[in-house]
Amino acid sequence: VCSFIHSPKDFPKLKNDTFLRAARGEETEHTPVWCMRQAGRYLPEFRETRAAQDFFATCRSPKLCCELTLQPLRRFPLDAAIIFSDILVVPQALGMEVVMVPGKGPTFTEPLKEVEDLLKLRQKVDVTAELGYVFEAITLTRHSLEGRVPLIGFSGAPWTLMSYMIEGGGSTTMAKAKSWLYRHPEASHRLLRLLADVITDYLVGQVAAGAQALQLFESHAGHLGPEQFQDFALPYIRDIAQAVKSKLKEETLPLVPMIIFAKDAHYALRSLAHAGYEVVGLDWTIRPQEARAQTGKDVTLQGNLDPCALYAPKEKIGELVKKMLEGFGTQRYIANLGHGLYPDMSPEHVGAFVEAVHAHSRHINKH
Repeated sequence: VCSFIHSPKDFPKLKNDTFLRAARGEETEHTPVWCMRQAGRYLPEFRETRAAQDFFATCRSPKLCCELTLQPLRRFPLDAAIIFSDILVVPQALGMEVVMVPGKGPTFTEPLKEVEDLLKLRQKVDVTAELGYVFEAITLTRHSLEGRVPLIGFSGAPWTLMSYMIEGGGSTTMAKAKSWLYRHPEASHRLLRLLADVITDYLVGQVAAGAQALQLFESHAGHLGPEQFQDFALPYIRDIAQAVKSKLKEETLPLVPMIIFAKDAHYALRSLAHAGYEVVGLDWTIRPQEARAQTGKDVTLQGNLDPCALYAPKEKIGELVKKMLEGFGTQRYIANLGHGLYPDMSPEHVGAFVEAVHAHSRHINKH
């Protein structure tokens, strides 16, 4: 299905806009649902497609990204697709080398160690030259979706990317990256500003290519306390929303809904609700009622079933979904997991989750 059509014009008419309506706070017949990491290793067809390929080579192939993005939609009646890519393509665009090490995950061959290392980064990034392959994948996928559901584009947020660039990979403490915030606050802000500028252009480029919504992943928010989040994460999260929106207007591109997902940052939910995003994503460590109370009536919430709930028997998944929908309410709400799907999860249980959201939300709306 993923054949090359290069024009971001003449996209097929959207048939199911439930996700976009919920994101904008409009009424929906059922609660829309999608899953973070829905294109992933839990699907046997994903493992087959990816088998012979280097991970980042896959990311650079629009055809493969398109195929991987569509796979979960062939199985499940999801209400949105999210482009298959990785948050670390942004550090790559800045000139850093990242490789995927089996059993270890993404690894930077030369992480940032000293403030002087910032000079090695590209200070001006032409996103079309460096990340055009993502834009091509988006345009191709948007055509190949044939209007079935909207397509979400995404990026990592500045602090999360900075922490990877300094740690050189995953870390349980982020001690190296956090030590920069304490020892080199000015250099940290320089790096975060550079990242925010590139991310802004990257997200605008995704909309130009056909993305119909955008999600910013602040996956490492939980490593910061309230003060550091306030100083080093929130200002850039705010700036990105504002800058993306003003550039979309300038370039007469559609003003698409934006989602902020700051994992483990309930201490910042009030601030995030006022950061300029239509949707605030939640992890599984907060009660729905509590999240509603903190974020108010003007944003849509997204989340937040514990991903491990999908290991439960199917009936139990249905009960947990019903409880979650009763907690959030069926409107101004997008159902999702509180984090991505894990590789050993059963596709049948993912299907049970998606179907339960549709069935229970329709039932609640009727009564």
